[in-house]
Amino acid sequence: MKKLRSQFQGLYWRQLSLTVGMVTLTLFLLGTSFFSLSYNYAKNQKSEELLTKARMMGQLSVSYLENGRYMDMEDLQSDPDFRQLASFAATVSDVHFMICDKEGHVLLTTDKNLEGRVVTMPESMTEEIMKKGSTSRRDDLDGLYESKRFVVGVPAVSPETQETVGVVYGVSTTDSLDSMWQGFIGLFFMTAFVVLMISFMASSVTTMRQVQPIRDMVKATRRYAEGDFDIRMYDYGRKDEIGELAASFNTMAESLQQTERQRREFIANISHELKTPMTTIAGYTDGILDGTIPPENERQYLQIISDESRRLSRLVRRMLDVSQLQAIDPLKGGNHFDICESMRRVLVSMEKKITDRNLDVDADIPDEPILVLGDNDLITQVIYNLLENATKFAREGSTLYLGVTTLDGKARVTVRNVGDTISAEELPLLFERFHKSDKSRSEDKDGVGLGLYIVKTILEQHKEKINVTSENGVTTFTFSLTTE
Repeated sequence: MKKLRSQFQGLYWRQLSLTVGMVTLTLFLLGTSFFSLSYNYAKNQKSEELLTKARMMGQLSVSYLENGRYMDMEDLQSDPDFRQLASFAATVSDVHFMICDKEGHVLLTTDKNLEGRVVTMPESMTEEIMKKGSTSRRDDLDGLYESKRFVVGVPAVSPETQETVGVVYGVSTTDSLDSMWQGFIGLFFMTAFVVLMISFMASSVTTMRQVQPIRDMVKATRRYAEGDFDIRMYDYGRKDEIGELAASFNTMAESLQQTERQRREFIANISHELKTPMTTIAGYTDGILDGTIPPENERQYLQIISDESRRLSRLVRRMLDVSQLQAIDPLKGGNHFDICESMRRVLVSMEKKITDRNLDVDADIPDEPILVLGDNDLITQVIYNLLENATKFAREGSTLYLGVTTLDGKARVTVRNVGDTISAEELPLLFERFHKSDKSRSEDKDGVGLGLYIVKTILEQHKEKINVTSENGVTTFTFSLTTE
């Protein structure tokens, strides 16, 4: 029951109810307005028609009413000529006429149902005719008729003296107007029913097309919450907002899937990297404590424990550096700095390591400043990591190259060394987390595999890229920065 109620309270039923309700309200307002206008128009037309016929009858009656020629109903009805004239006019115009004196007493009527009866028209109508020149209304004439009829009245005015000598009333049934109204009502309800059915079906189909993708997205979101990122949305072949939303949803799913994969790889890698030094530290410590390692060898193994502890500390520190780098925006401030000065500072700080490896340096750094957009400290870290990496893997006694050039609004920094050639299969892996080259290529055993990953992360934060090539023992790293 709750599920059924929830479905009826869903977006589909709300949208459908809103559409059908708006169509129903529109039909009601249009029907009411049209009926009111058409009814009033027909009523006015009927009244004007009756008034015209009553005025014609009034003109015909003037000569019989003026000078008090007929004093009562019997006098007027006894005149065969006038009686015949009135009957003919009533038959032709389909209107019953009542010829009255100025007080409203009926002297002659063409309605056979009223013949022989003494009839006096309502005083209010007679007064209105005398004051306004005419009257028009739907009335039963104080119970004279069983139902209301159209009644109009005009004065009979002498063309010579302009004196009112009597009053002429025209009476007509409302059958034609009622028939028109009933026909309109029937046609309106039939049309409204057809329009409602069409709108219901069209709205149902349209609303379902709008709601179904949203329902699918809700199901997909629940799957994502459960950790399943393999599900994808159909685009339904639509180019509207729903199609764009479905495409964005799939892009988000791919991003989440990649993030989840990277998270798992990161956890696996960090577990492996932490396990090795911790196992070494724990093993040698237990060996010293339980006497397995002789006292004369304790200093040697304590040195190993110290080295592994420092390597573990460097690993944790580098991991924190990566986490902090991913949370900053180095381009937000729009600051510029001199890349040449940063390169000189790195060379000075690396002097001892370069000297220990008996390396020469070919520095191609212009004296004039080259201003680039970015964070000075972070780019300095990039240059330092690249130059340190080149120093580690350079052949002893060879030459390192550090230079910068400008082209097409970019400053291109190059770091090059001479050593062993890196295979084409390994080149794409150099910037991955915890990736370390074959240890036989380097005398350095203390790397944690995060130096080049930090380089790539910093440059990605600057919306820049880094390229690497390795041929015939020459390995070259090149990255670019936007100049001023």
